[in-house]
Amino acid sequence: MRLGYHTGYWSAGPPPVAQEAVRAADDLGVDSVWTAEAYGSDAFTPLAWWGATTQRVRLGTAIAQMAARTPTSTAMAALTLDHLSGGRFTLGLGASGPQVVEGWYGQPWSRPLARTREFVAVVRQVLAREAPVRFSGEFYRLPLPPEEGSGLGKALRPTVHPLRADLPIHLAAEGPRNVALSAEIADGWLPLFYSPRTDAEHRQLLADGFARRAPGLRAPEQFEVTATVPVVLADGVEQAADQVRPFVALYAGGMGAKGANFHRAVLDRLGYGEACDEIQAHYLAGDRARAAAAVPTELVQDVALVGTAADVRARLEAWRTTAVTTMLVQCDPRSLPEVARLWADVFPQGVAPRA
Repeated sequence: MRLGYHTGYWSAGPPPVAQEAVRAADDLGVDSVWTAEAYGSDAFTPLAWWGATTQRVRLGTAIAQMAARTPTSTAMAALTLDHLSGGRFTLGLGASGPQVVEGWYGQPWSRPLARTREFVAVVRQVLAREAPVRFSGEFYRLPLPPEEGSGLGKALRPTVHPLRADLPIHLAAEGPRNVALSAEIADGWLPLFYSPRTDAEHRQLLADGFARRAPGLRAPEQFEVTATVPVVLADGVEQAADQVRPFVALYAGGMGAKGANFHRAVLDRLGYGEACDEIQAHYLAGDRARAAAAVPTELVQDVALVGTAADVRARLEAWRTTAVTTMLVQCDPRSLPEVARLWADVFPQGVAPRA
């Protein structure tokens, strides 16, 4: 299992130590660095800015929201970053949820799996650059049909030759059908709230998708599972868990509408439905402190690595036999060197410091 680093979201401005952390990741032998977007900073710009000072680490978006850009625009950004990084870019895509898609991007939220399938198909056409891009789908039509525009639209191919026609595309997915879809049409899966104790279920969903996998894609053995996992080192488990509880409460209680929170649904499937009811009730009432306090320690330990160095090292053992190929840690940037050292204790082949 490889080690990755997630820079996370930011609000007041870019984290002051983010650039140093990305450089450290490159020097420490961390496999990849990933950025995020919601409705603030975008995922591509920070990756280009911070990644410009790196040499080896892979660079990925976790995630670029599909509603934010057309498929061709997304493919342009991907092939551009792949060129600039010397073939180190991975395009992580996600559908987001109806609150963001309709409220922020002004796009309709309907049939996200079908939209995702079409979106990825168009991106792959652009990257293949075998012919001018043409697509006639339910959601995307290229060129735009004459009756819907001026009639002057022309099928085009990218002027830039992509560095890699098989640039990796990963899908963020939480629902069972979406997880299977990632194995069917993508090169990797970006899960949130992955737990080792539900690994068998995840493997079955991926197997279902692999059974329908289209020819020409990477072999299932090359498929990547890059799981985002919060990591907090502290003097004890409870002290560390307190730093993760607000994160869990936000996703369980504040992300998405009450009846359409796909993050919470993952935690429900882990067996925390009653706890999530309480978390969500407090969060929607505006009491974020009580929402965070309602997050059980057991839930935190299921989806995060918290506690002393010895605690984290011991909990890492449970991940050894999972389907996860890269653990994408979210941690205090200043603790990344220590996390990498712990990682090397358990997975000595998972990091390769620069000589």
